[in-house]
Amino acid sequence: MIERTLSIIKPGAVKRNASGPILKMFGEAGFRFSGMKMLQMDKAKAEGFYSEHKGKGFFDELVEFMTSGPVVLIALEKENAVKEYRTLIGDTNPANAAEGTVRKMFAVSMTDNGVHGSDSPENGIKEINYFFNENELF
Repeated sequence: MIERTLSIIKPGAVKRNASGPILKMFGEAGFRFSGMKMLQMDKAKAEGFYSEHKGKGFFDELVEFMTSGPVVLIALEKENAVKEYRTLIGDTNPANAAEGTVRKMFAVSMTDNGVHGSDSPENGIKEINYFFNENELF
């Protein structure tokens, strides 16, 4: 079944000029790009996106990091997109990520782990709709 998932190339990876190589990995893995844009999240947008983590010890640090520079937002599609994407990006902790994964190659810490990825098909749709209008998706 074709699914959509949201990818966010985080500010640290954008700053390190890793966006191009990361996008290339997505394309080589067979993902179709159905929407893409770059933006600078403000505090309200970041807090809204990560609201499920509000009250957790890392929430403020995460919001501060995600608003520290531009991000690249990508709506990706393919068969079993969420599972395939999460395999491609690797473990949230780059120290535990498998060789050849995005996070092993481009992350520097748990917070600055290169990319965000939806954790379920339902969240993929919800997260894409948080950042994209319908007329921005193809």
